[in-house]
Amino acid sequence: MFSLFFDNHRCTLLHRLVDLALEEDGRDLTSEALFPPTSMLHASITAKEETLVAGLPLIGIVLERTGYPQPCVTLFAEDGEDVQAGREVARIKGPAPILLKAERVIMNFICHLSGVANATRRFVRAVEGTGVRVLDTRKTTPGQRYLEKYAVRLGGGHNHRLNLEEMLMLKDNHIDQAGSITAAVDALRAAYAVCPPLEIECRTLDDVREAVALSPQRIMLDNMPVDTAAKALSLIPGHIESEISGNVTLATIRALAELRPTYISTGAITHSAPVADFSMRLTQSPREDA
Repeated sequence: MFSLFFDNHRCTLLHRLVDLALEEDGRDLTSEALFPPTSMLHASITAKEETLVAGLPLIGIVLERTGYPQPCVTLFAEDGEDVQAGREVARIKGPAPILLKAERVIMNFICHLSGVANATRRFVRAVEGTGVRVLDTRKTTPGQRYLEKYAVRLGGGHNHRLNLEEMLMLKDNHIDQAGSITAAVDALRAAYAVCPPLEIECRTLDDVREAVALSPQRIMLDNMPVDTAAKALSLIPGHIESEISGNVTLATIRALAELRPTYISTGAITHSAPVADFSMRLTQSPREDA
């Protein structure tokens, strides 16, 4: 899935992100002083809790971006796999100065992305049986948008829009600037010969009625109480997708899902995901079973 998700453009951004992560660490003066460049280390990455695993392909990418041309990486799990505590998921062999410099960057990615996948799975499980799809948002870590949205998919969620070009989304500031929902939609449809998919954010039932008449692809119900959201959904015909958004938590998502919108979006699965617990153990000799 990693290679399918990361096309050439996204790979370019990913390489820039990894380069920045390595650059901000600077030189590893400690390791350079204590280990000859040719000394080799063996590393083992192990899950310390039951968790989904995400980000394993980044191990090789990080090592390659250090300038090490042929990193020796063996994976014992696949991204998206559920692993038990104590499970070894990867083994690495390489020059000591390189592995020690790359160690924290690799672990930061794997722990964070696995945490996003875990958080997403908890939300997805909370709506099981309703047919509602859980969406992420653009509330992502700057620079890590594509990685986090990739991890959301591993957890069973869906991506809202990867960037501002994928879908036109009329939010309150746009509507206030244009003067009305209708005026804003007219301006967008006049601006683009082929208008991208359009979503309209609605704050009131009157907003929903006005949006329905314009036939967008999707209508978002923003921060509506459950009873108001229920009335709003009854106004939206089947050919228009519906989305509930705004302060959605694990405690509230089930009640919202039982209203049967098409989607429920939440930023919590990215901006508030606890990291998963993995460890990397480095040794100067390989494990006996290696």
